[in-house]
Amino acid sequence: MLFKLGKYLFLHFESLSFLRLVNYISFRSIMAALTATIFLFCFSRPFIIYMHRRSFLDQVRETGISSAFDKKGTPTMGGILIIGAILTSLFLWGDWSNRFLIFVVTSLIGFGLIGLLDDIVKTTRRSGDKGISEGLKFLLEGIVAIGFALAYLSPFSPLPSSVSSLLYVPFVKHPVADLGYLYVPFIVFFIVLVANAVNITDGLDGLAITPSIFVMAVLGVFAYVEGNVIYSAYLNYPYLRGAGELTVFGAAFVGAGLGFLWYNSYPAQIFMGDTGSLAIGGTLASICVLLKQEMLFPILGGLFLAEALTSQIQDKIGVRWLGRRIFYRAPLHHDLQYQGIAETKVVIRLWIVSGILALIALATIKLR
Repeated sequence: MLFKLGKYLFLHFESLSFLRLVNYISFRSIMAALTATIFLFCFSRPFIIYMHRRSFLDQVRETGISSAFDKKGTPTMGGILIIGAILTSLFLWGDWSNRFLIFVVTSLIGFGLIGLLDDIVKTTRRSGDKGISEGLKFLLEGIVAIGFALAYLSPFSPLPSSVSSLLYVPFVKHPVADLGYLYVPFIVFFIVLVANAVNITDGLDGLAITPSIFVMAVLGVFAYVEGNVIYSAYLNYPYLRGAGELTVFGAAFVGAGLGFLWYNSYPAQIFMGDTGSLAIGGTLASICVLLKQEMLFPILGGLFLAEALTSQIQDKIGVRWLGRRIFYRAPLHHDLQYQGIAETKVVIRLWIVSGILALIALATIKLR
């Protein structure tokens, strides 16, 4: 709204020429981040009180880690705050005629609604293990991901058809393959994988949100580069007209994440729940697809993949096939806790690992 209003005013009133600042992605990104952060500071406490009164509280799962039961009774569904902050910020500072923005917001809302349904079922049944079934969750995620993939390869796609199905890998200047319509199952698998990897990571106070901020910050830099005709040509990236708007989205996300971390850091006053973790994971994956950086995610989001792999190896291979545990506990953060490392130390150390991976991923912009 302010973006369109600012453009109208500075074009029609000479005295308001300073409003041309809204044309700059850098300015709108800063304002988007500040707006989202202020939103969290203004609405988090009333939201926490409301969730307490309505008994929308976290339902603890059996993990074998005794400290987990200290978290019983903490309000959940904090993802509503994150999504609300991002959408409010983008309403003011985003360019809603930009199809990159529409694609990502659709993914954010779609996966957020799936997570919200799961959270509501858990609180209704008073059990952290009795949300919607795994099959139904994957089905709903698949429907959203398939819709995204088909729209991505349609004429409505924000990417030119000559680029949309190409596969890029880090450290290589040129695309390694053209997947054609095989790109649809690839996108679906990738989005569902990342969404659930973030969901699995969200198990300790502040653990998921900070690495998500690191990942989004790096993707925001990629969006700025690929949306700029000069920088993209210099660094040998495909020029994606309009992709710079994802920098504004990323800034709003980072601002919302920082504001949420204020209340989610140990000891957490609120959890993001599946509403937040699935929305965040689906959004990160969607942006990677739109920026042609899917193969960067194993580096950039390496922590999320490690968490998902340890969980699946333990469950599918260890318990179901071999009939025994491969790790002490799973996913990774619970294994570290079981070995006697304090929760806050586990979280901070994994933040450090995620930050290092983000720096390595950022270096691939130039090392190609």
